[in-house]
Amino acid sequence: MKILFLEIETDSTWTLPSIGAAFIASYVRKHGHEAAQFKVQPDCTTTEIIAAIENESPDLLGFSLTTRQYARAVSIAVELRKKLDLPIVAGGLHPTFSPLSVLDSGAFDFVCLGEGEEAVCSLFSHLGKGKDLHTAKIANIWVKGSQRPTMRPPLACQQIPFVARDLLKETHGVYHISTMRGCPFQCTYCAGGAINRLYGSGYLRRRPVGDVLEELRRIDRQSPISYVIFLDDTFTVNRGWLEDFCTSYGREFGRGFSINARPDTVTPELISLLAKAGCRHIVYGIESGSRRVREKILNRPGDNRQLIEVFRWTKEAGILATANYMIGIPGETPDDIESTLALNEALDPDDFGHFVFHPYPGTPLFKLCRQKGYLPENHEELPADNRRSILILPDLPQDAIRHYDQVFATVRENRYLQRYGSPLSEAQKAEAIKNLRGGRPAG
Repeated sequence: MKILFLEIETDSTWTLPSIGAAFIASYVRKHGHEAAQFKVQPDCTTTEIIAAIENESPDLLGFSLTTRQYARAVSIAVELRKKLDLPIVAGGLHPTFSPLSVLDSGAFDFVCLGEGEEAVCSLFSHLGKGKDLHTAKIANIWVKGSQRPTMRPPLACQQIPFVARDLLKETHGVYHISTMRGCPFQCTYCAGGAINRLYGSGYLRRRPVGDVLEELRRIDRQSPISYVIFLDDTFTVNRGWLEDFCTSYGREFGRGFSINARPDTVTPELISLLAKAGCRHIVYGIESGSRRVREKILNRPGDNRQLIEVFRWTKEAGILATANYMIGIPGETPDDIESTLALNEALDPDDFGHFVFHPYPGTPLFKLCRQKGYLPENHEELPADNRRSILILPDLPQDAIRHYDQVFATVRENRYLQRYGSPLSEAQKAEAIKNLRGGRPAG
């Protein structure tokens, strides 16, 4: 049988397709099935999507969805159901933590809870034999109109084949690698902790260093690697694993790579080890300059002095340091956002990203927003926009959030132009600012 994944783009065409779909594709192929993907660009019409589906002739349509993709996915799937007689399954973080509303939307026949490799293979088996899926009781697969399914244990690392790279559309020798599943931390805004709670103990797994290196070897034999982006939420956990990886990777490959890290998981010695192995860029989740917000609301301990030191260590090691911030957090005030701006000045990052907070189902902050009445009733129908808040916050009105979003954007643009803008024409500067804003013009 064959599954066709529809990769839903919202407002950008440069994002990496779902790594989850690419893992499922690899797994079902290993078990004798087929998998393909169609990237649904923001301007793609229903007619074009249907033509792509008919060209692939799948037995099952799959959507791997985050909250940011969900609203558009529903509108597309509803239209497809009017034209096509194909079963549709939705998986990913949003369907996993908001399954009833996804099934009630009228767009999907099934929801896949949690990991989907084995679940989709089981679904194929039942579809192929024409079995009644309402009584099949497939673990992880919630059939519309049936009871919540049981959860199967997560696959061991050695059971998961290397990702299907044809679904990732990687170019220029830049490749994306995942070395673990799960995250040991319990940040209140992040789905990583929610997945841990869904499965209980034993969900966090990291691949052996040798397995990661073998995947890189296979990639390099087919097409030379120029750069590697490690996708793990926090690459810098498990010091023994990191020391083994850095030594082995640096000796065999030594190509540049990027990672995500928490500031409280690094030391000067570890940063030096990463730099020697080839690390060129670390993205740190800072989130807020207010210690109160970090500790009391986000469950991220640590003082600002520690953060400043980490950025100093990183830059002294010759590694680019990026900071990520959020604004519009429940319980945050304008003074807290001013603290974030002040911390950004002190950190002096090579770059930073700023994102308007959006509550994700399954997280403690989503629950808080619902309890406090911060969520509008139609919140699932509203776009999850990095630049605009959907929340009704008593201490931070939406016009204040929009104001600070503009302030952060201006700070970033000015810093970029100070560093790199002197040789640019006015037209080139305007294009650079547009790119920094994700395609939005200045003003």
